Amino acid sequence: MRCPYCRHADSRVVDSREADDGQLIRRRRACPECGKRFTTVEEAVLAVVKRSGVTEPFSRTKIIGGVRKACQGRPVDEDSIALLAQKVEETVRAKGAAELPSHEVGLAILGPLRDLDEVAYLRFASVYRSFDSLADFEREIETLRAAARARVGAGSDPAGAGAPAGAADHTN
Repeated sequence: MRCPYCRHADSRVVDSREADDGQLIRRRRACPECGKRFTTVEEAVLAVVKRSGVTEPFSRTKIIGGVRKACQGRPVDEDSIALLAQKVEETVRAKGAAELPSHEVGLAILGPLRDLDEVAYLRFASVYRSFDSLADFEREIETLRAAARARVGAGSDPAGAGAPAGAADHTN
């Protein structure tokens, strides 16, 4: 590493520490020529391979932008979108690959987005999965309904927990 003070071509690492939950490495360096110390920060770059074959660095900002568009007009706050983007980044980094296809990034978005807002999920899925017809939407809506029924059956839905089926329908 070149010294930023005297431009000497070499430096020695004095100390290394992880930062940002292990995403960064902070190195304290010393220049053998001028004796000054300086800090460098290293970050592992995660690359996304697009359908066209072009590779670009992973961008949490792009995730936030896409999810924000899907959530437009929905009762979803910016903090929830930022948290979703962080979850997506953690998921894709946990795969341990230096490069991953954009398709895998999209899959990593779908699960947390479905949990956040089902309408936003349908919007995103319709673009991501290239829905061509109403039948595509109907299939996806039925999948969402089946998952909701499974949650109610498991007792995780407070609206349906403890009430017998149809109990709220009696208006005699």
